[in-house]
Amino acid sequence: MMAKRSGVALTKRVVDAAEKRDRRYHVWDGELTGFALRVEPTGVKTFVIKYRAEGGGRSAKQRWLVIGRFGALTPDQARKIAKAKLGSVAAGADPAGELQARRREMTMAALIDLYEKEGCVIQRGKRQGEPMKPTTKAYTLARLRHHVVPLLGTRRAAEINPGDIERFVADVTAGKTAKDEKVGPRKRIIVRGGAGAARKVVRDFSAVFSFARRNEIVESNPCETAAVRKTDNRRERYLTLEEVTRLGAALDELEAEGVNVKAVNIARLWALTGCRRTEIAGLRWSEVNLDEGVLILDDSKTGKSLRPLGGAAIALLRSIDKAADSEFVFPAERGDGHFQGIKNTWSKAIKKAKLPGVTPHTLRHTIGSTATSTGEALALTGAILGHANPRSTAIYAHVQIDPSRQAAERVSGKIAAALAGKAGDGQIQKPPPADIELIVRSLVESLTQQGVKASEIGALVSQLAANRPDVAANPP
Repeated sequence: MMAKRSGVALTKRVVDAAEKRDRRYHVWDGELTGFALRVEPTGVKTFVIKYRAEGGGRSAKQRWLVIGRFGALTPDQARKIAKAKLGSVAAGADPAGELQARRREMTMAALIDLYEKEGCVIQRGKRQGEPMKPTTKAYTLARLRHHVVPLLGTRRAAEINPGDIERFVADVTAGKTAKDEKVGPRKRIIVRGGAGAARKVVRDFSAVFSFARRNEIVESNPCETAAVRKTDNRRERYLTLEEVTRLGAALDELEAEGVNVKAVNIARLWALTGCRRTEIAGLRWSEVNLDEGVLILDDSKTGKSLRPLGGAAIALLRSIDKAADSEFVFPAERGDGHFQGIKNTWSKAIKKAKLPGVTPHTLRHTIGSTATSTGEALALTGAILGHANPRSTAIYAHVQIDPSRQAAERVSGKIAAALAGKAGDGQIQKPPPADIELIVRSLVESLTQQGVKASEIGALVSQLAANRPDVAANPP
């Protein structure tokens, strides 16, 4: 049946007031039958129409057609479009069916264009359904256009199968899409293939097909059944304290040589906080609370995020003078933005420190590794790094700021000492093994299955407990 009028005109005030709920729902317009506002659980608001094809009637197929998102369209603009579409339906047209038919003929290049316009949203996690960050969107589309379009751009999206995906990954891995092309004064496009590039782009490709399936452009996602690797599965690089000491010495030398102190202090804060690159480079004074010893990041990769600070980071931030004409901790040399000249300084620093291949993100892994090696709980490590992994969120969502600040102080204290050339044994140990209780239980079960007598197992456990006080304190 056609949706009944609710008596509510979809004005901007009504649309603004529509709050998100646990499930998708619709607010129907009281002036134009079939016109509605769709509100997603994420809060995304979209104008839609609902009608019956083939002239109407109970036996006719029910159709939905998306008019556009609120924001890109005002309610009045959306109503005008909806009125025209519903008018064509009364004349025998089927705009939703016609759109689906056209989309089933869509090439991969056209699908990627549509994905840019309508589909670049977060697919998982607590930000599911929200638009990608501008930088994330730009990198995603660049990978798709540099790798997918040259190899599969002219193919119909509905015809791509798992075998095509496997050949595509093999071609990207072999470097068939690599290029080095000058596109303007002092500007080049450098595309590198290889296994890493293939794994990244196939994840993007899978997101495109998921979007296409939701919009009935394709029937399935061939990336899901293709025999390809979608994860890196590699050990993350982190620095030993001796390496941090070398990096600290290199930064001190660069500062003495007259390198811009903003670049040096940004690098130091990367090491002391474990924050992401742009979280420090683009840090605003409004996000800094030195009295509480925290950063309250308004728009991190995972949304709003609170990060505890250690004493060394607090002292460094206190030493920085505020620029009267800028909101940024590290204002640009020219213009209104934040400082951008860190790349060259970082290259010099890792060269002086003899740390080839080390990136600012390596310092983030170093904080995490230092935390786990010194026995910090995963909850506190997550609080320091601002992780938003759903499996971890349940663990540390309730962490109070005082213990997490104390953890930040313990962890960044080691990094600060190393930066200042006062490292201890120079080693950051590997993260601790799994819970010893679980290991012992597993050992007991395994030995039992192998026919070892209970008395012999007891003797082994007793011997292990004697050598490991933590086992004795928590026997299985």
